[in-house]
Amino acid sequence: MTAEFFAAYDSLLARWGVPTESIEVEGEFGVTRVNACGAVDAPPLVLLAGYGAGGSPAWFGVAPQLAQYRRVFAVDLVGDAGRSAGRVGSQAELHRWLGGVLDGLGVERADFCGHSYGAWVSLSYALQSPGRVGKLALLDPTDCFTGLSPSYIARALPMLLRPTPERVRSFLRWETRGIYVDPDWLDLAALAAEFPAAGPVRPRRPDLKSQDLEAELLVVVAGRSRTHDPERLIRRMGASAPQARVVRLPAASHHSIPAGHAEELAGTLEKFLR
Repeated sequence: MTAEFFAAYDSLLARWGVPTESIEVEGEFGVTRVNACGAVDAPPLVLLAGYGAGGSPAWFGVAPQLAQYRRVFAVDLVGDAGRSAGRVGSQAELHRWLGGVLDGLGVERADFCGHSYGAWVSLSYALQSPGRVGKLALLDPTDCFTGLSPSYIARALPMLLRPTPERVRSFLRWETRGIYVDPDWLDLAALAAEFPAAGPVRPRRPDLKSQDLEAELLVVVAGRSRTHDPERLIRRMGASAPQARVVRLPAASHHSIPAGHAEELAGTLEKFLR
């Protein structure tokens, strides 16, 4: 399965359609793969995909568009399926890992865009190391402002207890509610189920107050998400981060982004990042 996963990973990465540099950053917690594109002197932007999404190739829909005005660094999360090799055991280690990746890239400060678990990693890092994070875009974030819905957890449980490619496909078909899902990305996410990875750091929802977060914040909410109640997410976010910009993608589900809705998502991010 590992060879099949890497073949699917490379195939999806090839669809970026722009010159891409694969960088390996060695550090305290292992070797991290970063796929970079865009002008080397453009402002840096770090992309963090959701856990189980198959790693940085999942950004194929938006990374080439972002690279028109940014130096994009799409990072494979350590402990997840991808080309990074290593593990972290706590939130503090996760933050040290991410800081080490920035050091290895020679980046002092960057804007961040994260989806799902990657959004939680981005937000928690911004709170811990505010001097290193400029603007912060969170795409349908989980464990940042509200928890997962009980129905989502119940549906995901068999997949989490004994992950198989078919269980992942079935789960993603359920969550995306018939929305078109790119078949190449679906193959990658399904193969990620049996990838030998160390596993994620368990998220802890931050006790966030508006004065805690220095970064300018954008939150993109998937209107058809089954991961959480979108309206409840917006209410909770408004109470803890009233300064945030909120953009709804009415036709999107949690797992149909970032691989889908690329034009709308790229346009929203461009308005915010520029």
